[in-house]
Parts: sequence; structure tokens; C-alpha cells
Amino acid sequence: MTRAVHHRRAAAPAWLRILKGLLAAVGVTVAGVAVFALLMQWLRPAESLVRIINQVLKLVSIGAGVCVAVGRGCEGGLLKGALVGLLYMAVGVGMYALLSGQSASVSALLADLGMGVAGGGIVGMLLSNM
Repeated sequence: MTRAVHHRRAAAPAWLRILKGLLAAVGVTVAGVAVFALLMQWLRPAESLVRIINQVLKLVSIGAGVCVAVGRGCEGGLLKGALVGLLYMAVGVGMYALLSGQSASVSALLADLGMGVAGGGIVGMLLSNM
């Protein structure tokens, strides 16, 4: 990364970088769901495979969002990454509840939020140490 690009990214407020990361994660999810929905028409995967792919898609989306929010070598990657992961999962749980009219159990909610925090924090920590 050039010095000018790194300097511009560092100059942006933290909340704006986190918002951009959240939007990037949501964008990856929307694209991934669209592609997966098309593939499901031909593949007709088992329900257990669908659950696994959904979890992988969440982690990939969080990783992409953290890459946008943190970038390589920036400080505070662990905290920013964890926050992007937490916000992403909170938005996802909220959207699921709105669209389906159902709410997840407390244990499922906590598991999703924990996965978001852990996944985002790990990716953020790795990126900030590059």
C-alpha cells in the first residue's frame, strides 16, 4: 500500500471506516446470497449444506468488511474488526426478524454475535499486524 493511500485511510474518522466496512460486508452478503440462490436451483443441496454455506458466507462477508474498515497495517484492527463483525451480525439478526416475522432464540443470537465479534476481531488483528 502506498504511503498516500495509507495516510488517507488513517485520516478518515473511525466511524466512517467502520460504516464503510459494514456496508461492504452487507454488499458481499447480498451478492453471495444471489449467487447461492441461483446455484440452489440446479444443485438442490441438503439443508445441512445450506446452513454451512450460510455460516461461511457470513464469515467471508465479515472478512471483506473488516478489510475495508481496517486495511493493512492500521492501528486498532482488533477492536475495529470486532465492532464491524458485531454490527454486521446485529444487522443480520434484525433483518431476519423483520423479514421472517420470527426472532431467534437468545442462545442463537448470542452465538451469532459471538461469531461476528470473534471473526471480525481475528481478521482485524491479522490485518493490523501486516
